[in-house]
Amino acid sequence: MNMPNLSLASILSRKPQYCLGLDIGSHAVKLCELERSGGGFRVLSLGSSRLPMGAVEDGVLQNPEAVAAAIRNLVKNLKSRVKKAAISISGYSVIVKKISLAAMSDEDMEKHIHAEAEQYIPFDIDDVYLDFQNLATNTADEERTDVMLVAAKKDVVDAYLAMLKDTGLAASVVDVDAFALENSFEDNMMMENENVVLVDIGASKMNINIIHRGTSILARDVAVGSRQLSEQIEARLGVGFEEAERLKLGEQAAGEHKRELEEIFASTCRQWINEIRRAMDFFTSNYQGEAIARVVVSGGGARVAGFTDFLARETDVPVEVFNPFSRITYDSGRIDPEYLAYMAPEMAISVGLATRPVEI
Repeated sequence: MNMPNLSLASILSRKPQYCLGLDIGSHAVKLCELERSGGGFRVLSLGSSRLPMGAVEDGVLQNPEAVAAAIRNLVKNLKSRVKKAAISISGYSVIVKKISLAAMSDEDMEKHIHAEAEQYIPFDIDDVYLDFQNLATNTADEERTDVMLVAAKKDVVDAYLAMLKDTGLAASVVDVDAFALENSFEDNMMMENENVVLVDIGASKMNINIIHRGTSILARDVAVGSRQLSEQIEARLGVGFEEAERLKLGEQAAGEHKRELEEIFASTCRQWINEIRRAMDFFTSNYQGEAIARVVVSGGGARVAGFTDFLARETDVPVEVFNPFSRITYDSGRIDPEYLAYMAPEMAISVGLATRPVEI
């Protein structure tokens, strides 16, 4: 089986056809299909399919049959004919690390990294796929350059490739969640030379990516997510999962449970904020004199009632919810505008993946 390149940069394609962007989370599979339209993109289809509990844990497939079934149903319902997909991975099986190396050609850098990789990653070199991106930070006075190194465990990646094959799709791109999110952000909301913290909060993990003037300087996965809130609401209030979800999102009035919900939200969301502040402290200590312009939140956790306001108060930085469709057109006769707006925060990673061209 040929392994698609783990890649941090856009793929150049002589004849662009775009992959299905498949964001496979622990709670649901999100799919987005785009096409070129003028100087931008147009949405052809999008959708989400919930997964059984435990089908994916910490980025590792536990029930590939269930995940494959969800993908097949999505593709069938959306009537997509595209057979190539872009996926991304995250969790303990993926290492993303910025390292400093002497400036050299990409060919020499590849040889050096493969020869010296074990000093940078905690895995056996034979057990991982490696890729890197030279950030080209060297100057005339500085002969060293920053390099973003990515290592992913082969058994985890190969399991995804085999699962996709069972759906009738082929993986043309295997990316990392943080960089798919960055790709989506740069296409839709990036302003030149600003410093931004991207925070994607899924059901069981939070991804934090700090962008410094157009370049990622930190990408981190944290094993916390919005399912924490639902489970705590279930346990403390004695309600079912669906009711807990509605209470979490503010879709159901808190009523007599208002005080208990506030305590649950304050405790759990403060854990999230502490992780975000830890990443921001890294930025502050390494880029003295520079400020973070904004925090941009995506994922299902972005819809948690009151979270963005709480985050803004705690960090004293403007916070906004990411809309990956802000510069993307669509046919309102085929796609319900209200559905598109509701799904937007959850689709950030899948949109970033769907912008990846493949050669045909």
